[in-house]
Amino acid sequence: MTLPLELVNIDNPTETTEFPLGRFEVFRVGGQEIGQATYEPGWHWREHVGPIVGTELCQTPHIGFVLCGKAAVSMADGTEIVLSEGNFFSIPPGHDSWVLGEEMYVSLHLAGADTYARTR
Repeated sequence: MTLPLELVNIDNPTETTEFPLGRFEVFRVGGQEIGQATYEPGWHWREHVGPIVGTELCQTPHIGFVLCGKAAVSMADGTEIVLSEGNFFSIPPGHDSWVLGEEMYVSLHLAGADTYARTR
């Protein structure tokens, strides 16, 4: 299969899901869905996205890259990491996350954008 020559501007997402203190934009390009998460200080997955999807923990696996800000991730088993600018990340299903500090958090999602922040 040959992919078409394609250009998608960051200002024109294919789809946007908005929730308190944040949004998740999906871009369809090259037959893939790539996401951009933007969260304000005070954003917490359990409080701001969990009620939308109806689960206590995020069940979407993520592979991505942090553009700016910091966020904590806590797995169901208690394991925690901090994501910060310049980090690539892989996060399995069954996690919570929240913004750290007073800076906006922005990350690109190379995997998981097709199911994030959607009801199951």
